[in-house]
Amino acid sequence: MQDPIFGWIEAERRRQEEGLELIASENYASPAVLAALGSVLNNKYAEGLPGRRYYGGCEYVDEVERLAQERLKTLFGAEWVNVQPHSGAQANEAVLLALLKPGEKLLSFALAHGGHLTHGSPLNSSGKLYTVEHYGVRPDTYRLDYDEIREKARTFRPKVLLAGASSYPRDWDWAALRSIADEVGAFLVTDIAHPAGLIAADLLNDPLPHCHIVTSTTHKTLRGPRGGVIMMGKDFDNPFGELTPKGQPKKMSALLDSALFPGVQGGPHMHTIAAKAVAFGEALQPAFRTYARQVIHNAQTLAHTLMELGYTVLTGGTDNHIVLIDLRNKGLTGRDAEKGLEKAGITVNKNLIPYDPNPPLVASGIRLGTPALTTRGMTESDMRQVAHWIDQALTHLSDDAFLSRLREEIREYLKAYPLPYATVASLSLGHLSAPAE
Repeated sequence: MQDPIFGWIEAERRRQEEGLELIASENYASPAVLAALGSVLNNKYAEGLPGRRYYGGCEYVDEVERLAQERLKTLFGAEWVNVQPHSGAQANEAVLLALLKPGEKLLSFALAHGGHLTHGSPLNSSGKLYTVEHYGVRPDTYRLDYDEIREKARTFRPKVLLAGASSYPRDWDWAALRSIADEVGAFLVTDIAHPAGLIAADLLNDPLPHCHIVTSTTHKTLRGPRGGVIMMGKDFDNPFGELTPKGQPKKMSALLDSALFPGVQGGPHMHTIAAKAVAFGEALQPAFRTYARQVIHNAQTLAHTLMELGYTVLTGGTDNHIVLIDLRNKGLTGRDAEKGLEKAGITVNKNLIPYDPNPPLVASGIRLGTPALTTRGMTESDMRQVAHWIDQALTHLSDDAFLSRLREEIREYLKAYPLPYATVASLSLGHLSAPAE
């Protein structure tokens, strides 16, 4: 008798296959990425760095990690990288641990305006350990105002200026932020978890020449395994004056390495690092740039069509893969929209809009993203259809029979756009038992 867990895995695969995945932070990894993720490298402990491990038997995983490092450097033009963070959250935690002492000042993008939990939210360790102020978007345009950020920085005098977002649909002016950071003597750190793949494809502004340190996840638009990385465009001397045992100034890379391990995590997940290496290799291929360009085109088409249908798209469009919808003119909350759309086989997430009058678990908006549907091969004409399905579902939220018919229509439509993998069995998981009803 097979473990029923594999039945639930197969049920999840079917859910992904039969519905429209519009969560901006989700994507479909390739069979090669998933094969590396499920490999025997899971069995290997390898605390430390290649060539400097605390365990024996690391000669092969050393080569895996070195390859991941070199591919990531090539992909982003970085001088130094660390591919060990288990997540983007731990990458951010390590960077802040390296740069800030408890109580020191952090200026970051407000979570309620599109920032991220690990950027100083009072619910997160970053908001508990450091003194945090936030900048936000303008109430009239919902866009960043760099003059306002400069004034906040001048008043607050942060040690770290942190940029990056989880629900901001526009590109960032990294040069302007570096000018602000230099003026107040702050480190400029950015988290590019969401647009990383689009930046790697040279379709958005590049933060590496301007930011002291860059973090990212490796899923989302990079289409790899769930995990994180830390990068620098140029390694620089540790600003805190620490010396090596030989009396030489330590590099910033050494400070970051030690902040990650043993600072915030233990042994690296070598199977995930192998999967990262595979994903970086895929992203270095010409086809990935074509994919990334289509992600943006699809998001812009989705935004434009929804505006034609009477929806309020914040900032009037998007530069990246994110479309943020304010549902108040439709008399809906994000919570109601998320639940109703799910009944129709359309997966989104409720999302706060800037200056939202509703609490986070209700929210006034929804966030849409195009990475996953683009991986399935969808283009602009499909996005127009998706927008109409969203509109139909939101117009009939109380009609379960209608939503059920719509779900079946979507399921049939998606047969023309198969997932990158056919069944869980194709990933060598063997025979599956059905989940309990």
